Amino acid sequence: MDEQNTENRIEFLKGDKVLWMVILVISIFSIFPVYSASSNLEYIVNNGTTTGHVIKHMFFVVLGLVIMRVVGVIKYEYIGKLSSILLGLMIVLLVVTMFTGQTIDGASASRWLKIPGTPISFQPSSFAFLMLIIYLCRYLTKKITRERLPIENIMYIFGPILLVFVLVAKDNGSTALMILMVSVVVLVIGQLHWKYIAGFISASFIAIVLFLIIALNTNLIGGNRVHTWMSRIETFTSSKAKTADVDDESVKAKNYQVMQAKAAIVHGGITGMGPGKSALKQMLPQSASDFIFAVIVEEYGLIGAAFLISLYLIMMIRIVMIASKMPAFFGSLLVLSLGVMIFIQLSVNIAVAVNLIPVTGQPLPLISYGGTSMLVTYLQLGIILNISSRIQIYDEEGMGKKQSVAEINDIA
Repeated sequence: MDEQNTENRIEFLKGDKVLWMVILVISIFSIFPVYSASSNLEYIVNNGTTTGHVIKHMFFVVLGLVIMRVVGVIKYEYIGKLSSILLGLMIVLLVVTMFTGQTIDGASASRWLKIPGTPISFQPSSFAFLMLIIYLCRYLTKKITRERLPIENIMYIFGPILLVFVLVAKDNGSTALMILMVSVVVLVIGQLHWKYIAGFISASFIAIVLFLIIALNTNLIGGNRVHTWMSRIETFTSSKAKTADVDDESVKAKNYQVMQAKAAIVHGGITGMGPGKSALKQMLPQSASDFIFAVIVEEYGLIGAAFLISLYLIMMIRIVMIASKMPAFFGSLLVLSLGVMIFIQLSVNIAVAVNLIPVTGQPLPLISYGGTSMLVTYLQLGIILNISSRIQIYDEEGMGKKQSVAEINDIA
């Protein structure tokens, strides 16, 4: 009887158990820095209460874990087959967001779409990004050995990527660039011919340059954020320049976010100031979301930051292991692609906090305050855990032969 109960408890964590443990530890840990940093929203931004924000965050953590587990009982092949329909829906929502989008929590871009009749808002761009990657994985799996006609690649691969990129780029440049980066990686590991990938990169580069020229010199693209991007790049380069004009007050004002983040990291030292004792969180814009890593370093020190990064590293290693063990090409490609999405978002957030790249609005996976990003990350991890649970179906030892061409063609 006890053995049966034990089996039931273990089965609740369906899929890779190590990955499950890492996700749970990060999720629980996230409550503490969000509780600390959200005081900025209460006392500086005058938005809600600290208790209210942490309760909201805990709600999304629990909801995310539930979604992750529910996704685990759905065949991931079905998710792949639905991706084209869901991608089409997300594209429609992106178009709607362009005209009716809202700003929340002091953001300067209209990225959020409010659900009619409710106070709930979400970012369609995050879901569109996810659906695009799943769609690409499925399409690249179908008829993998057949040489596709150029028109097919343009219509069914490059077309959706560029369409989503264009719809997202106007209000969310960093996410749009991530969409292009991850898509190219998916095309590479999905074994699309190099000549098409090179052509797509070249065409994308030309399109981006033209977009920038038009946006900077004309009024044809109304409400774009190109000037904001250029300002951030100029601010970043000026912060790196060792010249006298770096001390100019206007430069200091533009560098305010980065300066406060760097100060918080330095203030943390080796062991940190202790949970909730960040001195700079009140002066750090977006301390609960975009710059939460700086708050973590200040409160938990280099040791705490190293521990957190180690957890993320274990997560990435387990994702690669799952992909390598999965005999199904679609499953393996999908796991790697979702892992790349999480890794790039993680890297960008930390790189911004330590001033390695210009400021962007990318959250720290599973930690930053914000519902849409958290739920999308849990959804990504839910699909990965789903696929990991299917490995033993192919081979009880967890390792099996890679699929034949016929099997690959049938799976998607």
